Amino acid sequence: MRAGKINIMNKLDYFFRPRSVAVIGASRSPKKIGHVILRNFLEGGFRGKVYPINPMAGSLFGLRCYPSVLKVPRRIDLAVVSVPAPLVPKVLDECGRKGIPSVIIISGGFGEVGNTELEQDCLRIIRKHRMRAIGPNCIGVYEPSSGVDTFFLPRYKLERPKPGSVAFISQSGALGSVVLDWMAMKGYRISKFISYGNALDVDEAELTEYLASDSSTKVICCYFEGLKHGRRFYDTLRKVSSRKPVIIIKGGRTEEGTRAVSSHTGSLAGSREVHSAAFRQAGGIEAGTLEELFDFARVLATQPSPKGNRVQVITDGGGFGVLTTDWLIHNNLALAGMSRKTVSSLKKVLPPHVVIKNPLDLTGDATVERYSMAIDASIADPNVDMIAVIALFQIPTLTADIVDVVSAASDRSSKPMIVIAAGGRFTEVLKKTLEDSGVPTFSYPEKAAAALKALYDFSREARA
Repeated sequence: MRAGKINIMNKLDYFFRPRSVAVIGASRSPKKIGHVILRNFLEGGFRGKVYPINPMAGSLFGLRCYPSVLKVPRRIDLAVVSVPAPLVPKVLDECGRKGIPSVIIISGGFGEVGNTELEQDCLRIIRKHRMRAIGPNCIGVYEPSSGVDTFFLPRYKLERPKPGSVAFISQSGALGSVVLDWMAMKGYRISKFISYGNALDVDEAELTEYLASDSSTKVICCYFEGLKHGRRFYDTLRKVSSRKPVIIIKGGRTEEGTRAVSSHTGSLAGSREVHSAAFRQAGGIEAGTLEELFDFARVLATQPSPKGNRVQVITDGGGFGVLTTDWLIHNNLALAGMSRKTVSSLKKVLPPHVVIKNPLDLTGDATVERYSMAIDASIADPNVDMIAVIALFQIPTLTADIVDVVSAASDRSSKPMIVIAAGGRFTEVLKKTLEDSGVPTFSYPEKAAAALKALYDFSREARA
């Protein structure tokens, strides 16, 4: 990619796959933001060149410091700016004169505190030099595959998720960082994370469009408070949602929350009802909570599209089967009716006390072999579109081998399969193993049913 011959989308590439990075405001003090950002690049596996910029230091972490980007003798693809707000315009002008294509402005103190004039000064400089900028008032980008990590949050305090296929765009850096820490703990994986703050230049519409073309991203998750360019975002969402699921949670749903938005990023939240209606019309999937956002994402990122809404429930606990049935119907899904051929073949191999209906109740003495036969029959049955496996791991006849059986079945199945398993530490260990194998797991039937509904709705929209 040569300077001067780069289109908009290629310039956004520099935020995620730069070959060289300048950390402007790098510091000796571990308490300073610039120190942590520099350290994260060095400890996070970034394979490109890193240039600390600090006029008061000779070297940092064994790297030579430069007083300005203009003094760096080589090309710089990305600059990360963490200096006080009044100094940002001068720094941006130097970046532009250096020919740096992309800048992430971590610094706060702009439109979110009413300092719109300073923000507009920065925008004029960015436009003058034809740079692209994320921020200000953000934590920037985390891309686990390339090692880009512009967070000012130490790794020992905030774990980073491993590479995956779910991207997350967040207007709020604080919320996004907490979600990433939680994702890492749960073993959920991520392709890209972007905190874009005040959206001075690059906004949610451009980021969504970029991720739609990103081969490592299967699902796009978004947290918004107010949209910078609402019409442009909805037009983009309409195009993108036919190719990839876009799951959205919006802050500022109440009158009080709306007022809080304006003091956070300086944006206008707008009416929840208007946004929700527009999201639906454009093909977006709206989540009610952060946990639901990632419930949907895990299923959409790992499971094939169902041909219909008929779900076969397999359980070893009758009560959980009943609750799951209720929640499936509540979400406008249907219980599958197994074919006579399937029922007949299962009656020949399963004990007579097993209830071969829907839910298919393997009862409290269920074994791994019973689950294997029931799952294989459901995969083969043309009347079944999706499979919900309820496994109460506490029963003495069920061994940990159930994890291998379910994982292998999921790998060879062309139908979506999820697992519902509630319990304590032993259960959580087995669920973690299933998640690592790409099988979404849930503790509660209502969450599983809602996620299957999101998968079905997206598949139906994609076929339309």
